[in-house]
Amino acid sequence: MASRLNPYISFAGNARQAMEFYHQILGGTLTVNTFGESGVPDPAIADQVMHAMLVTDQGFTLMASDTPPGMEHNPGTNITVSLSGDDGDLLRGCWDKLSDGATVTVPLEKQMWGDEFGACVDKFGIPWMVNIGAPQPV
Repeated sequence: MASRLNPYISFAGNARQAMEFYHQILGGTLTVNTFGESGVPDPAIADQVMHAMLVTDQGFTLMASDTPPGMEHNPGTNITVSLSGDDGDLLRGCWDKLSDGATVTVPLEKQMWGDEFGACVDKFGIPWMVNIGAPQPV
């Protein structure tokens, strides 16, 4: 995978149902990972979606997650722009520019799932997430 830009939608506990609905409409491949599978010990959210990704045969990509307790969920403003891929130099450069003058909510650093990840709200009020995955063997 090179790099991709796509919407990332936050849900209030119904991300799985929403993504299954979009999967029925758009087809493609849906992967869903829960908080519990990712090592979060809180049983109240163990079955909720930490990350879901739908990739269609037409090249559409949609990502989503459930909003964990303590984080704000506001329908209508619950969409973030996601930059992801394995081109670390490109994505770190984008992060540097996006986070300049931004409110950084998660610094770009290695996360528990093994990738580098950062989140910010840019100077125009647009929320961004950047995820740099390790290059996959060919």
